[in-house]
Amino acid sequence: MFRKKPHIKPLSPLRSSDRRKIADQIIVDFHLNVGTNESAEGDGDGQAAVGTGLGALRSSLLPENSLSARFTTTAGPELKQISGMVYVGAYPDEVQRVLWVRLEERMFPTVYTLWHNPRLVPLLHTPSIVLQKLRGGADLMTPGLAAGPPFHREAKKDSIVAIASLEKPSVPMVVGVCEIEISGLQKIQGEKGRAVRGVHWDGDELWTWGTGEKTGGRAPEHIQGWSHATEPQDAERDLKAEADGEDSQVDGGVPLGDESSRAHNAEEIGKALEGIEVEDRGLSTKEIDEAFRNAFLFAIHHHKTTNKGDANHGLQYPIPQSLVISNLILPYLPIFTPAQAFSLQIKRTSWKSPRKFIKYLEKEKIVKSKDRNGGETVILDVDFEARAILEFVPYKLPKKEAEDGGGRATSAGGKTEDGSVVQQLKMIILYRPKEKLAPLFEASNHSVKSLYFASELRPVITAYTESEELISATNKRLINLNPILANAVFDGQSSIDREVIAKGNVPRDALTDRVVHSCSPFWAILRGDETRDDVKPKAGSPPKIQIVLETRSGNKTVTKVSGVEAFYINSQHLAEELQKTCASSTSVNQFVGSSPKNPVMEILVQGPQKEAVSKALERRAVKRQWIDIIDKTKGKKK
Repeated sequence: MFRKKPHIKPLSPLRSSDRRKIADQIIVDFHLNVGTNESAEGDGDGQAAVGTGLGALRSSLLPENSLSARFTTTAGPELKQISGMVYVGAYPDEVQRVLWVRLEERMFPTVYTLWHNPRLVPLLHTPSIVLQKLRGGADLMTPGLAAGPPFHREAKKDSIVAIASLEKPSVPMVVGVCEIEISGLQKIQGEKGRAVRGVHWDGDELWTWGTGEKTGGRAPEHIQGWSHATEPQDAERDLKAEADGEDSQVDGGVPLGDESSRAHNAEEIGKALEGIEVEDRGLSTKEIDEAFRNAFLFAIHHHKTTNKGDANHGLQYPIPQSLVISNLILPYLPIFTPAQAFSLQIKRTSWKSPRKFIKYLEKEKIVKSKDRNGGETVILDVDFEARAILEFVPYKLPKKEAEDGGGRATSAGGKTEDGSVVQQLKMIILYRPKEKLAPLFEASNHSVKSLYFASELRPVITAYTESEELISATNKRLINLNPILANAVFDGQSSIDREVIAKGNVPRDALTDRVVHSCSPFWAILRGDETRDDVKPKAGSPPKIQIVLETRSGNKTVTKVSGVEAFYINSQHLAEELQKTCASSTSVNQFVGSSPKNPVMEILVQGPQKEAVSKALERRAVKRQWIDIIDKTKGKKK
């Protein structure tokens, strides 16, 4: 949820009454027991004891002098905007941290609050290797649960829970929401599905936030109040077991004793990792840098293994920086989702430009480069025996699809046979007369069930006017109206119709245009040598390809292209070309609202790329008048 830095508005102090009210609501929501002060109780003042205990609990949950502020952020594959409130406070001898987050009228504690308030929420456990995935933004899948069953009885569906590792079972590191009834699970082996949806974790942007601190607070090694046991009675049982010299492991947990049990544990952890589903969030700068570096290493590894007989393994020096990005980086980026496509751009790296990236590779002794006039940097040589290349391990890339696919990012690399690049297109518009125009067509033995070009309708109208002797004797360009024309063509609903009927005549061209507009339009796109008889025209107005420019995440512009299928264009192939031409990330998804049976695909290109898209479409015989460009960044349609 908070992998991307939220925009937090200026903080304002919480009034004491508001702080108490919020703390009391937390006590009610989390079913907390109000303790008593022993000294006050010993003095016989029970009411004072309860009051003192309540005040201490309030201060522990939400310290005095706490602050609040609204925040906004984006999350999910569609970068949906989310807003809420953060509550900031400081525990004794510590800096101010975000202690609570309000999302959709629900309060979520951060790890800082959990570290100071043991047993605030049910605590679940998972192996440390799985916890690392959770701290990267993943959700906890059911096979990843450990130390059970049984699990905490309050770990019910939609309840807020904390997650700790088996290695540090008393230190909560993740806060999430149960997606299933975890308390009712009888076994985890063989189970599937998401168990806990991650909301906040040690290492995200909420954890990092702090006054005067550039990094978040370090997690303690052990917290006395948090027990590894799932229930209080289990903790007592564990203490008793320790006193008796027995293994204090909770029943149902994963034994770590002998080799066979460790092998079984490793197998279970592997299954848990396979089931992890990572939420589609943006990437940090460090992750983007690593992705670009690995993509270049992948490209060199690919050339080295596929062109073993060539001295330069298929590379032709010097390699311009534009080709480094388009041929050696973009095809090897692990882009599986729209959010990853949005993040994996050279401008989002710490280098910001191809030139600085190449200089980094040279510093790592992977390549040799040279600066040319005009500020361009080229690669003169690649050290195929560099340690980074020798130790590189290939990773999974998105699969290319022969046909348009939805929800899959484009992977470039290799040549694609795109037949639309050499095609010839011709759009034809046909018209079907309505029943009320039947008398006009019967006069020339034409059927209202047929389709006609606009030019074919003029002889039909001429034949009717001549057979009915409606041509004006004084002006051959005027047609006198009869009751059939007046009722079928001019219905009298508009002021122009009433004016024409009052005059009793109409120009021949105006009559023809009016008849054409009275017919139902049909369209067809002919490809190559196709004729009108080779295609089945479709009803409605002719389609247009839509190019939309819009702003996302504040000031980032994206270009969306839709409607290319009607023009015999493969959206996946077009996306691959745009990826190289624009040196930018692209993705292809099903257009929202399109039919699953006949899906319309939408291509997403990072940056304002309307000219590049228009030129790519023109190469595929798409005329400019068949394209609509909508610039939402300016609120104008061009």
